[in-house]
Amino acid sequence: MSERVWYRSLYWRIALGLIAFLALMLAAQGLFFIWMTDRIAGSVPARSPRRLAVLVASDLGTALAREPNLDLAQYVRDQYGHVFQPFVVLMRDGRTVANNTSVPDDLAKALRAQIERMEASGRLRPMPRDRDDASDHGPRGGRHRGDFATIVVAGVPAGTVAVPVGPPAFSLLMRALAPTMGLVGGLVLVVGSALIALVVFGPARRRLRRVQEATVRLGAGDSSARAPEGGGDEVSDVARSFNRMAEDLAARARALEASDRARRQLLADVSHELMTPLTAMRGYVETLGMPELKIDAPTRERYLRIIDEETRRLERIIGDLLDLARLEGGGTALQRQPVEVTALFERVAERHERELQARGIRLDRKVDPQAEFIDGDPDRLEQALQNLAANALRYTPDGGRIALTATASDHSVRITVLDNGPGIPADQLPLIFNRFHKVDAARKASGGSGLGLSIVKAIIERHGGTIEARNDGGAVFEVTLPATAA
Repeated sequence: MSERVWYRSLYWRIALGLIAFLALMLAAQGLFFIWMTDRIAGSVPARSPRRLAVLVASDLGTALAREPNLDLAQYVRDQYGHVFQPFVVLMRDGRTVANNTSVPDDLAKALRAQIERMEASGRLRPMPRDRDDASDHGPRGGRHRGDFATIVVAGVPAGTVAVPVGPPAFSLLMRALAPTMGLVGGLVLVVGSALIALVVFGPARRRLRRVQEATVRLGAGDSSARAPEGGGDEVSDVARSFNRMAEDLAARARALEASDRARRQLLADVSHELMTPLTAMRGYVETLGMPELKIDAPTRERYLRIIDEETRRLERIIGDLLDLARLEGGGTALQRQPVEVTALFERVAERHERELQARGIRLDRKVDPQAEFIDGDPDRLEQALQNLAANALRYTPDGGRIALTATASDHSVRITVLDNGPGIPADQLPLIFNRFHKVDAARKASGGSGLGLSIVKAIIERHGGTIEARNDGGAVFEVTLPATAA
């Protein structure tokens, strides 16, 4: 897996998204509090309850002097309804007006009783006009206490403004701000969640769904199903892993199909190769067994000779099949040792000496000094070399030439078997090492099993070597095997 840039990681995206969400909420709350602070600052006409009482009393006295029939309750609501600090206006005619509905009735009654007691004792006096901060104060004890200012109309006390001291200002403020704060917080929560879902989780969810769809298609048998690998995060890693798995499964499926076709073809080839001698043997045996048919001695002898040849051919085919199965399956243990190449060439010449002399074919042998020994099983290597020589002898014309050479190359030995026959057709070169493959009709009629070159390839590969075939003035087989010291 290639190294991922950190900011492409899905986990980092989630973390950054949450940080951005928190930053958005903090910014929104900060702006909201700045706005509310501005509102609150503009809604507090005085810095203290004492000054507020004096200010309201002076304003109401002026308003009542100007308009004796003033609707006091409406005036107070219009002028002071936005003020957060509650106060109560208690008129001598019995009217009680509050600027805030949060002022309880029992508080208003208690303040009126306190004012009456203060008036009776002479402690509540009219406010001097030249001192707006000279207000009267109630006692600091008791359940309810406050700051007071007398409303003077035309020089006569007409009422009192009472501002409760120490009210639960914070709770009042929270009750005023709670609906707005809830609305702003809810809106920020909804917008932030939507942005995180859209930016962070949305693309990952869509790509995971495509991976799931590809998985379902692959499970249904669609070997071409692949997941998109874009994105560069953990979901992309999952998609890449899935695609590699799908490719491996597809390759294995193709290999199984090819193996099944090869098995069927092999079964058909084996059946054909075995049936050919068996059919010939059965025909001649049935002919010899007919009592009504008079067969002379030479004909009978010829029939028996053909049966013997076909029996030996059948035996060779079965032996070659068993040999090839053991080699390809690893069932045959190789007796590895240093093998002298010159001795191998000598045994090939001795085995084919009579045919070489009868057909006038020259067998040249050449071994370089550095290629005198190879590492391997001498019997199996001789078997492979004998098969290659027999194959060359089959296609070399009378009076032709076959060459066996061994050269050294990079800790290996290259053995070449060359003939000056017609060569191998170009379209047959990739197929000549296949089981039962025969290049032409002449070879099919020669009685070979079609397994010789397959056995050669299996032997060479068991030794860790390679074999190749090409044309160069005839057929050329080139074997490369590991070299060893004598």
